[in-house]
Amino acid sequence: MNVAHAAPVLLTALSDFPLVRPGDDLAELVAAAVGHSGLLPADGDVLVIAQKVVSKAEGRIVELASVTPSARAIAVAAAVQKDPRLVELILSESRRIVRQRPNVLIVEHRLGFVMANAGVDQSNVGPADGVERALLLPEDPDRSAEALRACLQRKFGVRIAVIINDSFGRAWRRGTVGVALGAAGLPALLDKRGDPDLFGRTLQATMIGYADEVAAAASMVQGQADEGLPVVLVRGLRWSAPTLPASALIRPEAEDMFR
Repeated sequence: MNVAHAAPVLLTALSDFPLVRPGDDLAELVAAAVGHSGLLPADGDVLVIAQKVVSKAEGRIVELASVTPSARAIAVAAAVQKDPRLVELILSESRRIVRQRPNVLIVEHRLGFVMANAGVDQSNVGPADGVERALLLPEDPDRSAEALRACLQRKFGVRIAVIINDSFGRAWRRGTVGVALGAAGLPALLDKRGDPDLFGRTLQATMIGYADEVAAAASMVQGQADEGLPVVLVRGLRWSAPTLPASALIRPEAEDMFR
């Protein structure tokens, strides 16, 4: 039986987090912010870290002036009414275009995410110096989460987990929600198939996107605009299932009835 208990749970955003620049030691910045918060890290804590600060630390910032759009990018840009240079970055990060229309470009990211613009973003990216920049997703969010987890665990001397979260839209619902792009140290997916329900009936299809649920809860604390709160410490979660990376959340092509 895979068990996850989630009551009571405390979510604390780490305030006064500095602006992150390429090459910064993100684990050091997170550790310092935890220290400034007055929280003493405990066994089982989860640190949820916004994708943007991970991408910035990893140098995933591109100046649009350095991008030369291909003929395909120019054609797609005309159809979706976007900057051809931005579309070139989106296509370079994508396996295929899923849907396109004016102001909308949904793609399958090279990591398997189906998302708008391959996660290429221009909000909260750089200084107001007149240079147009875009931010790409981390090369490997699960690897980034594991590296941060290992470093922070050594610093704190306790067992922790790390989730890298981002905001996603949903195909059949309005609004964005936080999801886990990367995860380490916890089960990103809980398979409840075979477990009994309240009345003893065996569950046949229930699988829980556990890391996504934690990511969404943290997103409410982080905010989506100018809050400057990219790191949230989550305390009180308990689980007994084996650890799984966030890549386990991506539905395999064979299970996709809409592809």
